[in-house]
Amino acid sequence: RLIWAYKILFLDVLFPIDVRRVLFIDADQVVRADVVELWNMDLQGNYYGFVPFCKKHPNEDTWGFRFWEQGYWKSHLGESPYHISALFVVDLDKFRHHGAGDLLRQTYNTLSRDPGSLSNLDQDLPNYASNRLGIFSLPEEWLWCESWCSQDSKPQAKTIDLCQNPQTKEPKIAMAKRIIPEWQGYYDTVMEAHNAVSGADGKAEL
Repeated sequence: RLIWAYKILFLDVLFPIDVRRVLFIDADQVVRADVVELWNMDLQGNYYGFVPFCKKHPNEDTWGFRFWEQGYWKSHLGESPYHISALFVVDLDKFRHHGAGDLLRQTYNTLSRDPGSLSNLDQDLPNYASNRLGIFSLPEEWLWCESWCSQDSKPQAKTIDLCQNPQTKEPKIAMAKRIIPEWQGYYDTVMEAHNAVSGADGKAEL
């Protein structure tokens, strides 16, 4: 939770003032496209851009687990989508100039008094505050996750995220080997570099 807090609550003060834009990508994603597209994307006046959580192409097998499509979140968001925080772009110039960080921290301080709130802090908070801090919806192909997105949308995926499946609880490495053909090649390349630096012999096995 502490890492989640730093990830979203201190965007305005974490980076040098000459850093004008930030692109965040979770460590358990494989990127299949040039992220310069995200870097240059027009956020249409919004402070940041997040990807809607498999709204257009949902995985029907996990439909009952989509908490954001029911109850409180459905009431709070209305017709607006729930956005996932595994990948996002921030216009730091606009974010700082309009005091967006202060507003997020104030909102957090209010909501955190309830231990049952903000169970997914890094994405619940911006979604909750979206009526005051608008979110630009990035194209959905920028975050595909087998647990929540349909298989027919996978060929268009520009990143693949290893979201945990609430039904199977499959380990991330096992999932990566199964759904990402290029995973083993990437892993072998990283381990070769690691072994070259550390002087280790042999090929590491997962």
